[in-house]
Amino acid sequence: MERRGAAGGDVCMCQTVFPAHADHRGELSAGQLLKWMDATACLAAEKHAGVSCVTASMDDIQFEEAARVGQIITIKAKVNRAFKTSMEVGIKVTVQDVLTNVEKIVSVAYATYVAKPVGAGKIELEPVKLLSREDQLEHTLAIERRRIRLGYEQVFQNLMQESNKEGDYYAFEEEDAVSTDRTHVQSIELVQPPHANHHGNTFGGQIMAWMETVASISASRLCRSYPILKSVNMFKFWGPSVVGDRLVFNAIVNNTFQNSVEVGVRVEAYNCEEWITDEARHINSAFLIFNAVNDKGELLTFPRIKPTTKDGMRRYHGAVARRRIRLARKCMLSAKEDKPSDPWERSNQAYVSYSNIAALTHLAAKPGWEITRTLDDIKIWTHEEGDVLSLKVEMQVKIPSHLAFSLLSDFTFRQEWDKHFLTCVVLQAVNEDEKIYYVTCPPMTGCKPKDFVILVSQRQPCKPSEPYIVAVKSVTLTSMPPSSEYCRSEILCAGFQIYSDSNSSCTVCYFNQVTSGVMPYLAANLAGSSKSIEDTALECIKFLELKGIK
Repeated sequence: MERRGAAGGDVCMCQTVFPAHADHRGELSAGQLLKWMDATACLAAEKHAGVSCVTASMDDIQFEEAARVGQIITIKAKVNRAFKTSMEVGIKVTVQDVLTNVEKIVSVAYATYVAKPVGAGKIELEPVKLLSREDQLEHTLAIERRRIRLGYEQVFQNLMQESNKEGDYYAFEEEDAVSTDRTHVQSIELVQPPHANHHGNTFGGQIMAWMETVASISASRLCRSYPILKSVNMFKFWGPSVVGDRLVFNAIVNNTFQNSVEVGVRVEAYNCEEWITDEARHINSAFLIFNAVNDKGELLTFPRIKPTTKDGMRRYHGAVARRRIRLARKCMLSAKEDKPSDPWERSNQAYVSYSNIAALTHLAAKPGWEITRTLDDIKIWTHEEGDVLSLKVEMQVKIPSHLAFSLLSDFTFRQEWDKHFLTCVVLQAVNEDEKIYYVTCPPMTGCKPKDFVILVSQRQPCKPSEPYIVAVKSVTLTSMPPSSEYCRSEILCAGFQIYSDSNSSCTVCYFNQVTSGVMPYLAANLAGSSKSIEDTALECIKFLELKGIK
C-alpha cells in the first residue's frame, strides 16, 4: 500500500462574476457557484493526495449572500483531515464589491473526497500537516463532523417515525392544496468531455449544477416566480458516471413550509447498453430548499401540496424530518454564548453533542490566555473577552491518561473531589459517549441552592498526540423542568482535555467559561467550590492518583 500526501492541500480561486454566470436578476447562479466550489475543493484534495480524487459527498450548504455581476467571488478550500483514503475539505466562499471593497461570506461548507489512484493499487493518505492554531482546530472538529455524517441516517429514520403526528394530514384536505404530480420535472443530459475530469469521470459540481436547474424548474411551478436556492441537504454520490453516460434527472416537490419549498432530485445514469435495456444506476440524490420573492423583495408564500401516492407520502414526511434536522443544526451552529440552553430531542442530539465538543475545543484554542498562578503541579490561567471570564487549570497527574479520562468522564465520582457537587445522578445514557446528568449544589449565603442539567460528551483521541476530551454544557430536558426549591443555573462551556505525557503520567487541563451574571458564584473558584481553585485542583489530583493506584 502506497502512502500519499501530507502537503495539506490549500487552494484559492478568485473569479469575477460575468453575465454568463448570472441569472435573470443579475445574481450568480447557484449551479455555477456549486461547480466552482467543487472544482476548488477537488484541487485541494488532489494537492494533498497526489492522485486523482472524486467527490463523495458535500454536507448541508447554506447560502447567506448573493453575488452580483461585476463582483468578485473568492473560494478557499483546505484539507482539514485525512481518513485513510478519504479527506474532509473545508470550503469558504466570500464575495467582494470592487467599488466599496466590502467583503461578505456567501457560504461555508464541508465536502468529502476519495482518492482514486490509477489501476488496482490502493493508497493510504498521510496525515495533514497542521501549521496553525486554526488548522489544529479544524482538524479536531473534522472527526466530530464525520460522526454526524455517519449518524445522519439513523437520526433521520428516528424522526420519520415521529412525523406521522397530528397536523401532518390536514393540508391534504385543503381545497387549494396542489398535487405534487404538477411539480414533476425530468431532464436528460449527455456527459461530454468538458463535463468530466482527465480520467473521464463526471465532475461532481457539474452534476450538482444540473440538479439545481431541474429543481428550480420544479419549484417554479408552485410560486409563479423565479425560485432562489437557499440551502442544500447533503449531496451524496452513490456511484460514478463517465463520458458518454446519459444522466436522467427527476425532480419533484416533497413539501412546502409557508415561505420555503423542498425539492427532491434523483439522478440515474445509463451507458449505451443500459439505455437500451432500461437498467439504471442510481448515482446521486439530494434535497434542495428554495424560497421566492416578489418585485418588492418580499417573501412569497407557497401553497400547500398534496401527495398522491404512497411514495409521495414518504417523501412528504421525509421533508418534515429533514427540516427538523436543518432547524436544529441552524440553532446549534448559530447559538449565542449567552443562550446556552438547548432542547434535547432526537432532531438535534447530534448537533448538541457537536456544539459541546466544538465549544470546548474553541475555548482551549483561544489565544491570549494569561497565567495568574503557578504551584508545583498546578498552573492557573485566565482569559477575558467582553463580559466572559474563562478559567484554565493545568494539573500534572501521575497516572496514565486513559485512567484519568475514565475517572473524570464519570461525573458520579465528582462529589469525591469537588465539594461543589452535592448530588449527581444520570438522567439519560444517550449512548456510550454521551450522558445527561442532574447536579445539585450547595447554597451561597442568602441564595437558594443551585441545580444543573448537563450534557457530558466524551471522546477518545484518534492518535497519540491528540487529547482525551470531556466536554460539559447545560441542556434543557422537558422531563426535568426547574423547581421552586432550586435556582436553575447554566454551564456555558466547561470540561477537560487530557494529554498523555508518558505511560504513567498525564496533563489534565480543566476549562470553565462563565458570564458576568454568574461570575460572583464561579469566577473565584473551580466549578464554584467554596475551596480555592488551588485546593480543589489538589483534591482532584489526589483523587485521580489514589484511584489510579487501586
